Amino acid sequence: MSGSNSSVPASAVPAPPSEAMSMAVHGLPDPALPDVRRRRGRLKMLAVLALCAAPVIASYLTYYVIRPETRNNYGQLIQPSRSLPPPSALRLTDAQGRSVLPSSLRGQWLLVVVADGRCDNRCEDRLYAQRQLRETLGREKERMDRVWLVTGDAAPRAELMPALAGAAVLQADRAQVAAWLQAAPGQVLEDHLYLVDPMGEWMLRFPAQPDPPRAKRDLERLLRASASWDRVGREDLKPVADTASR
Repeated sequence: MSGSNSSVPASAVPAPPSEAMSMAVHGLPDPALPDVRRRRGRLKMLAVLALCAAPVIASYLTYYVIRPETRNNYGQLIQPSRSLPPPSALRLTDAQGRSVLPSSLRGQWLLVVVADGRCDNRCEDRLYAQRQLRETLGREKERMDRVWLVTGDAAPRAELMPALAGAAVLQADRAQVAAWLQAAPGQVLEDHLYLVDPMGEWMLRFPAQPDPPRAKRDLERLLRASASWDRVGREDLKPVADTASR
């Protein structure tokens, strides 16, 4: 009706066209398209770079993160290593019956045999292997000392002593030694050669009936690895002063 004040509902009024729609209607390019294309281009470039870098990344992850164990040592590594006990936990005496501090053994690599003073055939085999292993090290043998921890009440037989020249032969309580050095499962303390580093840490145990060439390779690797900090020789073992007699 003419002259009426009726109005058209707001919902019936068409919304103004958006800028993008307006430009599309008039055949003009969408200004947002370059940004979209640019983002897509960057994503493609990153995907190509990731694909090219994948082998390098995988190799680093394999080497530094998930690298498999590659140990090829013959002796069994002791982890964590075990320090020389204090005098109260490992009483040592020399051939004259004088007390020797365990700490005085530090400063050299030690190849240790544990055996009763009566020294049966097995003991003789260990002492022979101990001496031969040290001799095969050539010039490096001066960095390695032989130690026989003699258990039991019997003193070593006199006929053994010439072969023990230069070795430290020390009387020790077997139970105290067994609290520091330990045999492999199914073995006994006397079955092994034990390797102690210059800082007094027991860190390697050779199998019973050791294979000399393979044991030698272990020793050579360890001596090479420690060449930068290990010095040749140490002071002679010093008995503890007998203060009670003063």
